[in-house]
Amino acid sequence: MNPNIASLYVIANKPIRKIIGLMSGTSFDGLDIALCEFSGSGLETKVKVVHFASKAYLPAFKEDLKSVFAKRTVDLEKVTLLNAFIGNYYAELILESLKDWDISPADIDLIASHGQTIYHAPKGQRQADVYLNATLQIGDGDHLAMRSGIITISDFRQKHVAAGCEGAPLSVYGDYLLFSNPTENRIMLNIGGISNFTFLPSAGSTDFFSSDVGPGNTLMDQFVQLNYPGKYFDQDGAIASSGKVNQKLVDSLFDHDFFRSGYLKTTGPELFSLAYLNRAIENSGLEDLSNEDVMATLAAFTAKSIVKAISYCVEGKGAYEIYISGGGMHNPLLTGMIEEQLGKKLKFSSDLGIAPDAKEAVLFALLGNEAIAGGKTDFGKHPGVPSISMGKVSFPG
Repeated sequence: MNPNIASLYVIANKPIRKIIGLMSGTSFDGLDIALCEFSGSGLETKVKVVHFASKAYLPAFKEDLKSVFAKRTVDLEKVTLLNAFIGNYYAELILESLKDWDISPADIDLIASHGQTIYHAPKGQRQADVYLNATLQIGDGDHLAMRSGIITISDFRQKHVAAGCEGAPLSVYGDYLLFSNPTENRIMLNIGGISNFTFLPSAGSTDFFSSDVGPGNTLMDQFVQLNYPGKYFDQDGAIASSGKVNQKLVDSLFDHDFFRSGYLKTTGPELFSLAYLNRAIENSGLEDLSNEDVMATLAAFTAKSIVKAISYCVEGKGAYEIYISGGGMHNPLLTGMIEEQLGKKLKFSSDLGIAPDAKEAVLFALLGNEAIAGGKTDFGKHPGVPSISMGKVSFPG
């Protein structure tokens, strides 16, 4: 037997598996690194977050990512170079974190890496062509494994696409396995670049679902990056809070087929781009709107898209609680709008034992655990949630 395969067998049968989950989102702020201890798999999964760090990216690297992100035409050489570079860069950040935590790389069983999304192309978001759903994450797993010396699971979204789905949202798998509750209907709301949520019904029902609902931080982040050099996002919603919401622009932003189609669906910054915003501004004749008013309006648009989706999808399903995670939770203007419109106080995933900033990295660590020790859970007949095992294995030698 190949010794690498033997190693996987040993890891799969350990009572406790130490897995590092990695997540890098569309805001390019940095790499989230969650060191987790897993026992069991499927609905018997138990997880303990031992350490968490968010390693900030250098400005030059952020600019390189921006240059190839969510654009139909890019420098293919740069994409190729970044694919290898990111794998090595992630490994360096992991090794740095392990040193900070006084942990040897030899003590880690697996790395589970999401990679860096640079393009998301669901069929329903494109003009008619012969191609099906597609998505692309870079940050090669072989480079990450070789540089770190740790077996790496990566490229999770490709199996989801190969199974006939859109490659997102994948959070539904972790949400269902970790946060289902027999007595409480739960909505796990994540506001990253794109907003999505998972509805988890109580009483052990398998009638759960997950959907993207529209922009999260992406439009606000892009507008800040364009108009405020050196800034990548609106810290604490300060810029938006100093402006006024323009309802005419809100209405224009909602004038798109995406919001006229039903749920469940996925989307990305490829749709919700500055071009999308500029069209809405031109169509509403508001070219002279101040930057502050644009930002306030984008926050209102984002909040309303979330509220509309939740209200529509859970109508008639009884009382529920909302647990929030993702960068958008740090924008008090945005979260305040959501709470006001829903008439409900938002809770945090930390109330369920997982820190909100760490949640996405933990969920990919869970997918890594399932890839090696699980893969037996039947998720039922849910659109976009096939019962598959995701992730590709890269060995360190």
